Amino acid sequence: MTLLLDTHVLLWCLSGDRSLKRASADLILDPANDVLFSAASIWELTIKVARGKMRANTDRGPAWPGPPVRSASFRFSPVTPPRLARCPPHHRDPFDRLLLAQSRAESLQLMTSDAVLERYGENVMLVQ
Repeated sequence: MTLLLDTHVLLWCLSGDRSLKRASADLILDPANDVLFSAASIWELTIKVARGKMRANTDRGPAWPGPPVRSASFRFSPVTPPRLARCPPHHRDPFDRLLLAQSRAESLQLMTSDAVLERYGENVMLVQ
C-alpha cells in the first residue's frame, strides 16, 4: 500500500506525538508500505512557521515506547497539477484539498485524523 501522510500525521511521526495510534504507526513502519509526504505539506508548514502559528522543531524523541516512527523511510512526492475541480467542497482547507487531489490522482491512501476528509471516499484512511 502507498500512504500519503497528511501534514499533521507527518509531524506526529517526526515528533513522536502520542496522537499517532499504534495501528497507524505500524502501517507507517511496515516495510511493505511506501510512505510519502507531499510538497503541499512543506508549503503548509512553511506558511505556518512564517506566520508564527508554529515553531519548526522536530528534534523531540518518541513519546511512546516502541520503534520511533520518525525512523521510517519517508519519500517526497511533488505536487503535479491536481484535479481540484473534481473534489466536492466538503472541506475548505486548501492544503487538505491539495493532498486529497494528489492522493486521488496518484491512487494513494491519504492518512489523516480529519474525519471530514472521510467524506471524499475510499482513499482516505483515518489514523487508528
